[in-house]
Amino acid sequence: MKNDYRIPTIKFSKVYPLYVEKAERKNRTREEVDQVICWLTGYTKAGLQRQIEKESDFQTFFAEAPAIHPNSSLIKGVVCGVRVEEIEDPLVRNARYLDKLIDELAKGKALEKIMR
Repeated sequence: MKNDYRIPTIKFSKVYPLYVEKAERKNRTREEVDQVICWLTGYTKAGLQRQIEKESDFQTFFAEAPAIHPNSSLIKGVVCGVRVEEIEDPLVRNARYLDKLIDELAKGKALEKIMR
């Protein structure tokens, strides 16, 4: 898994606008992106905004997440050529779960199905 070693230090605030852009290109909304992120991490909208404002890296973002959703293990599929369910490092797996959820949102999947 090339570049996975960099994930902990990448600033969430730099990736978040890319998630929103990807979703908006496919006629989805920032609110839907936020819903998906909050579902996965347990953040409130205000808590998510605080993480963005303080420019947390992914390591901090996931370490401070109130609660990773218990159904996150139901997220399956390939992101960046790797099956997310086979990733052993919890931080990298959570980051890839988030990537997968944003991909599903951008592909038009219903929120009810994304938030298993």
